[in-house]
Amino acid sequence: MANLTLNNKALEKYFGPLKGLDNLSKKKLIIKLTESLEVKKEKVDLNTLFGAWEDNRDADEIIKEIRESRVEKSENTDFE
Repeated sequence: MANLTLNNKALEKYFGPLKGLDNLSKKKLIIKLTESLEVKKEKVDLNTLFGAWEDNRDADEIIKEIRESRVEKSENTDFE
């Protein structure tokens, strides 16, 4: 998610309507803002990064198939 940086003038515009909130609502808002400051580190399980490709062929067979499936483009395409 992208971060938004506000200057003092913009902060004052946002704070204006918040001044009228009751104390309980202000405390809830403070808690939400404080929680949003906490950096949550995502734990990556290394096992999920391996084993995605399953194939019975060896590397030479796979390379051969890739090379054979290539198509050479002989005509020049103009986009005019």
